[in-house]
Amino acid sequence: MSVVDLLGTSLKSKAGDVETATALKGKAVVALYFSAHWCPPCRGFTPVLADKYKALVGDGKAFEVVFVSSDKDEASFDEYYAEQPWLALPFGSRDVKAALSKKYKVSGIPSLVLLDGDGAIITKDGRSAVMEGDFPFTPPTFWDCLGDEFLMQDGDAAEVSQLKGEGKVIVLYFSAHWCPPCRGFTPELVKTVGKLKAAGKAFEIIFVSSDRDQKSFQEYFGSMGPHFLAIPQGDPRKAKLSSFFGVEGIPTLVTVDGATGATINGNARGACGGDPDGLAFPWAPKPVVDFADGCDGINDTLSLCLLLEGCGLEVQQAAIAAATPLAEAAKASQEELCFFAATKVEGGPVSQIRQMTKLGDAGSAPAMILLDIPDEGAYYVSDATEATATTIQAFLAAYKAGTLDRKQLGQ
Repeated sequence: MSVVDLLGTSLKSKAGDVETATALKGKAVVALYFSAHWCPPCRGFTPVLADKYKALVGDGKAFEVVFVSSDKDEASFDEYYAEQPWLALPFGSRDVKAALSKKYKVSGIPSLVLLDGDGAIITKDGRSAVMEGDFPFTPPTFWDCLGDEFLMQDGDAAEVSQLKGEGKVIVLYFSAHWCPPCRGFTPELVKTVGKLKAAGKAFEIIFVSSDRDQKSFQEYFGSMGPHFLAIPQGDPRKAKLSSFFGVEGIPTLVTVDGATGATINGNARGACGGDPDGLAFPWAPKPVVDFADGCDGINDTLSLCLLLEGCGLEVQQAAIAAATPLAEAAKASQEELCFFAATKVEGGPVSQIRQMTKLGDAGSAPAMILLDIPDEGAYYVSDATEATATTIQAFLAAYKAGTLDRKQLGQ
C-alpha cells in the first residue's frame, strides 16, 4: 500500500494544505508520529524528536514526519501542531487516523512508525531507531541480534556456524527461573526437545535468559539438560532479540529457519505445548488456528472465528478446509486478518467469546463471527448456518462493504 493510500491525498503543512504525493516525493523514510497535546510523555518527546528532525533534514536526509493526532479537539490539535516543524494528517481525517492506529497496532502514545518511500514498514519502534540509529534506520537482521557465540552446558562455547544451514531450525526459549509459568513449562519443553533430538531433527535450542543474577541463571540453565545452549545472563543480545520478536512476556518460544533467518513461528509455545511429541515441529502456524492451540493476534487484528464446537467432525473438517485457502490468500497478500476455529468446548477463549458476543451455547450448526477488538471491541455475526467458501467470502465481503450490523462486545 502506497503512502498516499495510507494517508489520503492531502496533508497539512506549515504553509497550508499540500498534496501528499508532492510533499512526500523522494522521501526515503516517512515517520508517522502518533501523539497528542494532552499526553505528558508526548510533550516531553516532541521537542527531542523535533531537534533530531531538524538535524537530519539539515544534513540533507530524505526524511519526513507526519503528525497523527490523538487530540480531543481541533483547537488542541492546532496548538500542539504549532510547536512541530513537520507535516500533519488533517485533524478532520479521523477515519484515516483510526485506520492507521489499527493497521500499526498503536496501543499507546507517543509512538513512531517508520515507513520507506513505498509505504512498507521499516520498524514500529521508530522512537528507538531514530534516536539511537543511523539514517535510514534499517533495523538489525536476526543474525545481527543473535550474535556469534553461545554457552554450552559444559561451559564451552558454541559458534553460530553450528546453528546455520539448510534444513536446520533455531529455537529460542525466552524464560527465567523467577517466572512460575516458565518453571511449569520448562520440564515439558525439555522432554519434547529430547524426543526431537532422538528423532534426528536438525535444530538447536537457545535459552535467552531474563534471570536477575548469575547464580539463578546457572541453576536454571543447568536444569535444562544437555541439548540446550544459552546466551549469557545479562548479555545485551537478550534485549535485541526480545525487541526483534516483540516478546512481551515469558515463557516465549520462537522457531527460526536456520538457512534464511526467517521467523517460522514467533509464538510457538502453545503449539509446542499441544504437541509434546514434536510431531508438527517446527510448529509453523496453521492458516486456520484452532483456539485450543492459541489465539495470538486476536486482540490486535481483525479475526474471523468459526465456532464449531457442537458440530460433527465431518462438518468441522469441511469448514476448516473451506476457510484454509482464504486464510492462505490473506497471509500471502499481507492482509490484516486472522482465522480461528473452535473445535472443542473447552480450550482457549471460546467460552468467553460466546459469552461476550451473546451467542449462547454451541449448537449443531457452525457459527461465524468477526471480532474486531482493535475497533473498540466491535464484532459482527454472520446469519449463515453453513461455513463454506461461499458463505465465508460473502461474510468478509459484507464487512469490507460496511453493510454488516456492528455490535459491541460485552454490552
